[in-house]
Amino acid sequence: MSRRSGILEFAVLGLLRESPMHGYELRKRLNTSLGIFRAFSYGTLYPCLKTLVASGWLIEEPAGDSADTAPVTGRSAASSSSLTGRRAKIVYRLTAEGKEHFEELLSHTGPDAWEDEHFAARFAFFGQTERDVRMRVLEGRRSRLEERLEKMRASLARTRERLDDYTLELQRHGMESVEREVRWLNELIESERSGRDRRRSSPEGSAQQDTPGETGGLPRHRDNTPPDPSDDTAK
Repeated sequence: MSRRSGILEFAVLGLLRESPMHGYELRKRLNTSLGIFRAFSYGTLYPCLKTLVASGWLIEEPAGDSADTAPVTGRSAASSSSLTGRRAKIVYRLTAEGKEHFEELLSHTGPDAWEDEHFAARFAFFGQTERDVRMRVLEGRRSRLEERLEKMRASLARTRERLDDYTLELQRHGMESVEREVRWLNELIESERSGRDRRRSSPEGSAQQDTPGETGGLPRHRDNTPPDPSDDTAK
């Protein structure tokens, strides 16, 4: 599985955890809510959905039927289409196994979760992610960007004399983009820590468990959207 297809599967499972949707709704949500998917097509989405159905993580249902309607197969959907003279609209629903799989993916905090596109998808579902996992992902992302920033500065110091003004300005712009995201991550990490400390210091804090959806008090002056990695001109 390619990295991008893995990110798409993660995002589809996360959106369907909120509610069942048909393909058009899914594509719209992926484009509007998760900007990293704004350029992808139905030719990318539907193979992904078929893979998830084959894995047992999704089921297909006729649109408009009740929740207890038996899942339809590709053959029954085609039969329905031939009877009505038009293509049947299929709704995709997350199975119990799919929900469990998505929760396993949410708990993953390895290096893949810190990369540009995967981090943006992970951040979009932070409302469903445990606080400790959010902290590890944020701190891992910050560490990755600090390493990138150090390399960019070293590269610029070595090549500054050989660059024309426009190339030099492009390099500076790339560094500023990374520096801006590091500052944004610092604020988010501090907000998460503050929320955790408030819970620990409260009388009931020791008896409560962190649950998904607790944001810990995000900075009010931010829109809480991760900077678009495509704006970073120097990877």
